[in-house]
Parts: sequence; C-alpha cells; structure tokens
Amino acid sequence: MTRNEAIDLVAYNDWANARLFAACAQLSEDGWTRDLGGSYPTLLQLVAHVTGVEWIWLQRWQGESPASAPAWMKDPEPAVLRGVLGEVEERRREFVSEFTDDDLQRDVQYTLLDGSGGALPLAVLLRHVVNHSTYHRGQMASMLRQLNVTPPATDLVLFALERQS
Repeated sequence: MTRNEAIDLVAYNDWANARLFAACAQLSEDGWTRDLGGSYPTLLQLVAHVTGVEWIWLQRWQGESPASAPAWMKDPEPAVLRGVLGEVEERRREFVSEFTDDDLQRDVQYTLLDGSGGALPLAVLLRHVVNHSTYHRGQMASMLRQLNVTPPATDLVLFALERQS
C-alpha cells in the first residue's frame, strides 16, 4: 500500500460512514434502540461499536493502547457518537497525510482490550479498520431496512465515480 492509497482508503471509509450516519439521522429514539437481533442488537450499539473501534485503532496507531472502552461507547448517544467519529476522522486524515510509503510498512505494537497484543504493519491495520467498518455498515444497512429506512449505497465503485465527477 502506498501513502496515496492509504489516503484514498481513509477517504472512502469516511464517506461511507457519513452516508450511513445521514440515513440514521432520520430515526426516532425507538429506531436507534429497537432490538433487531444480531451481535449488536440495536443500531445504537452497532454504531457505538464501529465508532469505538475506529477511535481505539487510531489511539493504537499513535502509540497508545486503551485498556478499556471509553464511557461514550458503553452508554452511547447518537449525537455524541457522530461528534466522536468526526474527531476521529479529522485526526486520522491528518495522521495519514503525514505518512510516507515506508511508514505504512512499519510495525505497530498494540494491546487489545483483553490484554493480549501483537504487532502488524500499519498498512495491514489500516485495511483491517476499513474492512471492519465495511462489514458492520452492511449490518447497519440491514437494520435500517428493518426500520423502513432505505440505506444509502456505500460501494467503493460509487465513491470512485463520485470523485471523478
């Protein structure tokens, strides 16, 4: 992965998250908190998970490994999550803009919330975060359909086409 590819991948992730959050903004409190089943039974819990994971991995990339989830992740509110995600996106864009191609190959040491740890190249971890969020955006889309909200398309191809025009 090159620096420019990393910048594009982060831009895609931010774009897709923004589209999903815009669709979620139509929901009533009941829509956010209705148990729809799944590993994260409510849309609010799922959005908190995605936001929290993106925040935690950014912390790890910057040399800090949080030992526990932040309070806003444990007792989430939609407006707080959107604000946190906006801050994460801004800080991550700044972080990625300073990369060199070599930076993407350096190992990042991290500790997971369960205390285990490891080290992987930053490029792998960046792909992991975007892939993780993409997976859960699919779940969000399914939940929105259950709530009679049409989810937005978040395909990478659509992102690329929009950037061309």
